[in-house]
Amino acid sequence: MNIQKRYINHYYAVLAALFYALNVPVAKILLKDINEVILAGLLYLGAGMGMTGVVFFGKKNVSEKEKPFEKKDVKYIFGMIVLDIFAPIFLMTGLNKALPENVSLLNNFEIVVTSLIAYFIFREKISKRLATGLFLVTLSTIILSFQGIKSFSFSEGSLFVILACCCWGLENNCTRMLSQSDPKKIVIIKGIGSGLTAFLIGVFLRYPLPSLMTMIYSLCLGFVSYGLSVYYYVKAQRYLGASRTSAYYALTPFIGVILSLVLFREMPTVNFWIALVVMGIGIFFTN
Repeated sequence: MNIQKRYINHYYAVLAALFYALNVPVAKILLKDINEVILAGLLYLGAGMGMTGVVFFGKKNVSEKEKPFEKKDVKYIFGMIVLDIFAPIFLMTGLNKALPENVSLLNNFEIVVTSLIAYFIFREKISKRLATGLFLVTLSTIILSFQGIKSFSFSEGSLFVILACCCWGLENNCTRMLSQSDPKKIVIIKGIGSGLTAFLIGVFLRYPLPSLMTMIYSLCLGFVSYGLSVYYYVKAQRYLGASRTSAYYALTPFIGVILSLVLFREMPTVNFWIALVVMGIGIFFTN
């Protein structure tokens, strides 16, 4: 049973990465018709609303006993909500100023931030094997990102994406402190709290509201990429830890590249295949 539970949590981490990978290429399409701040709010609102529906209409699993929130969790919940207000706004702003494949790659910086914070602040151990894997994941990101000096320059869009990764890296560790609680409730709190605040910020700044269909698409994307993704992330993190679970997010750039190939008709470069090998070795070392 323990072996089965261990493997199923690895699958949860992969699902979290897969669902999150949909975010960048699909959001890039939506940004043609919607403001970055409004989209950021709708994405998280979609996550919160979707998981609320799962709680009310989903099947109750009585075999899993979830830890209730305690007073000491308040600071982590507050930090989680605040960081999740700014992170998607930074990401959507960067995505609006950069190519989707570059944004997908830069998202890997979140792994580094998450692992360093987990090590220095929360004292989560990073073995030499895991450190090697994280190094190779970072190296593969550099290889895949480097397409000449101009394309790898830290543009305004890249800096916004890095800011988003810093927010999410810290937020991942806040979520880690809540990982024994019901992941559905965590997603609902994040989604409604962060999403509604970001959306109201957009309304306050008088950004134009999109069409009804664009709003529905945004909510659906949010449910999958930020709702189901975070739900499976928390379930995996409960047993794997923040560093190892985040390492699985290294899969997202490759899924993002494939989606970019389909949606934007962009062919991968030679660097992609080199990085694929390095990334594969890195993922091997993280397990």
